[in-house]
Amino acid sequence: MQTVLCIGIATLDYVYKLDALPARAEKYRARDVAVTTGGCAGNAAVAIARLGGRARLIARLGDDRVGDDIMGSLTDEGVDCSGVVRLGGLRSPVSAILVDAAGERTVISYSDPRYPAAVESLPAALPPGTGAVLGDTRWQEGAARAFTLARAAGVPAVFDVDRAPDHPGVLDAASHIAFSAQALRERTGLEDPREGLRSLASRLRDSWLAVTTGEGGVFFIEDGKVAHEPAFAVDVIDTLGAGDVWHGALALALAEGMAPRPAVRFANATAAIKCTRFGGGRGAPRRAEVEHLLRG
Repeated sequence: MQTVLCIGIATLDYVYKLDALPARAEKYRARDVAVTTGGCAGNAAVAIARLGGRARLIARLGDDRVGDDIMGSLTDEGVDCSGVVRLGGLRSPVSAILVDAAGERTVISYSDPRYPAAVESLPAALPPGTGAVLGDTRWQEGAARAFTLARAAGVPAVFDVDRAPDHPGVLDAASHIAFSAQALRERTGLEDPREGLRSLASRLRDSWLAVTTGEGGVFFIEDGKVAHEPAFAVDVIDTLGAGDVWHGALALALAEGMAPRPAVRFANATAAIKCTRFGGGRGAPRRAEVEHLLRG
């Protein structure tokens, strides 16, 4: 059982299922609702725990009832939340998400802008037994610090880039960088994800690079060239949290010693199953389900 240290954001999500996303200002009735933990790091941590890994979370929360609910839900999933910092007088992150009949979503999120960027609360070294580090863009100073520690320890430092980062050193600190299609486009100005990867590969020579494109699968650099691993064909119910779950599965696979290509395939299968279930990250599958899909 490998341990993955996740650093970034955890939220409380209110997820509403609609026939169609609102087109004008009026009242709408949801067909279903889920109240669950979310956020890049939070969803990834739950996915790791369900896949049989040990998930440790470092995040910043307010000292409020929303933070209590986030902590309680993650702890119930088996996530180690001893690294979560509670900040007095600040509010914990919360989101309202609308999901339509095709599984596409609109996210309205709030994170207290007063959260400090300082990293003094982070440990001076990785916890013993850490097999990989996974960070997101919501606390880039913290992610850069954790990636530096991971590099020094010789373990994968995986960066979930769902938006273009603005921290000057965080990309260089990561050993494995996986962009969303939007983030890669914002970073490079190129529409074609393959061209975007090629343009970055010449600069980030010491990092493995990938881009997730939803049903288009994952493109990644392999032996100096752009390779492709297709997505699994499933009936999509809800895409919310699929990218977070994908990154959690990838980080765990790398911690377990998988090579990048089979790790990508493992992550693709994990995210595919999640997309068949409503409720964001709470739809993350168990290990046996993923292995069954991979065998099939």
